[in-house]
Amino acid sequence: MKEKNLKKVVKDGYAKIAKSGSCCCTPLTNCCGQTDIAKDISLNIGYSENDLKSIPEGSNLGLGCGNPIAMASLRSGEIVLDLGSGAGFDCFLAASKVGNNGRVIGIDMTPEMIDKARENARKSNITNVEFKLGEIENLPLANSTVDVIISNCVINLAPDKEKVFKEAYRVLKSGGRLMVSDIVLKKHLPQQIKNNISAYVRCISGAILKENYLDVVKKAGFTDIKVIDESRYPVNFISDDSAAIIKNGLDLSREETIGVENSVFSIKVSAVKK
Repeated sequence: MKEKNLKKVVKDGYAKIAKSGSCCCTPLTNCCGQTDIAKDISLNIGYSENDLKSIPEGSNLGLGCGNPIAMASLRSGEIVLDLGSGAGFDCFLAASKVGNNGRVIGIDMTPEMIDKARENARKSNITNVEFKLGEIENLPLANSTVDVIISNCVINLAPDKEKVFKEAYRVLKSGGRLMVSDIVLKKHLPQQIKNNISAYVRCISGAILKENYLDVVKKAGFTDIKVIDESRYPVNFISDDSAAIIKNGLDLSREETIGVENSVFSIKVSAVKK
């Protein structure tokens, strides 16, 4: 599928999530509208009960695959940029850490998500956050203007990941830090998965090999690149039941299904701009 069409599919998918009020990037097929599931997902990927209590209601949609805030070591007064900010979950957590002297900027290409995030900020009177409509491949920010960049399960959705990291490098100040949680692969996926739109929107088929991902970060100019953590990502939208597989149009053998389930990983990556 062409890049333009992929972006439209992702926009449409996440617009529906924003309107429904809760869903998940994780491969759960029936999570939309279930805030308890969004909470459970967030607790399982590294957020605390206090984190979830401190954010505006409606900002946690269960879309993450890790907690980049926990490892970003944010400091008072810093300017933080969130790539693919959704309804503002990580932005609001970052805002409490950088304080009134700091600022958090969320970028998202889905207008419905931007509207939801702005409304969440307004209702909770959080004034050190702003949300901008834009693509993470073409950031609406000047060079060398932010101290820290975070992102949570979003870059895998971008067709041009190299451009995303080049843009991240461009807007970071010298000495600026990058901390992302994302989905990568340990081996290539079957073509049926790669061509499956649902799997793309659910953060699976747009993912690339781990070594290629890290190489893209390096090519963008980043140094001190580290994989802080990695864990297998539960690809349970592919059922062992053959009828369900056929229904989803995947037509995978049991061996292929097991192979996919063992191929998809969530990683946390840190890096620095010299």
